[in-house]
Amino acid sequence: MRNGAPTKRAVFLDKDGALLETASVARQSRIRLRPGAVDALLLLTGLGYRPIVVSNQPGVALGHFPHGALAAVEEHLADLFLAHGFELADCYWCPHHPDGTIADYAITCRCRKPMPGLLHAAASEHGIDLARSWMIGDVRDDVEAGRRAGCRSVLLGAPDAGVATAAPQRVPNIVARDLLEAAEAIMRVTAREAVLPRPGTPARPSLAP
Repeated sequence: MRNGAPTKRAVFLDKDGALLETASVARQSRIRLRPGAVDALLLLTGLGYRPIVVSNQPGVALGHFPHGALAAVEEHLADLFLAHGFELADCYWCPHHPDGTIADYAITCRCRKPMPGLLHAAASEHGIDLARSWMIGDVRDDVEAGRRAGCRSVLLGAPDAGVATAAPQRVPNIVARDLLEAAEAIMRVTAREAVLPRPGTPARPSLAP
């Protein structure tokens, strides 16, 4: 964002395992949203969060499909979102893998999660305030990418025993069973923060005797 401070909020979504039930890059017609995802996204967009997909796609580097196939996935996702009454703000893909077989993509990069490059790119291009945004994924690399970027994070699935020994940047703010439970938890946090006074704002006088 070139001018002014970022003001928009986003919810960054991992594609496979968090957002989609089936996720074939080669066959877009088989892509399906996970149960509860529609209600979750309606809730989050209603709260003012822009949904942005951020996904590692090492299949490009490994030669499983061409980079151009990701554009078709993005178009299908956008149509799928619109069919349910909300808009996909954008998709950001990391096509790299250090062990890839396609030379142009066989690199160590700063966009492959757990690195935060995809989130930084999205924030820059869309004017996203990362501190007011969330990363939702089903693995700890998603959590770490969000926290490295300055977001809060949600880990989908049951709490695991490794949370006590995980590095701080891999510990989520919230653990939720699915995307809908994550959205409801984010709604509660957003509601609490909406009624808190901003720093430097005088507290309202008490009406108690």
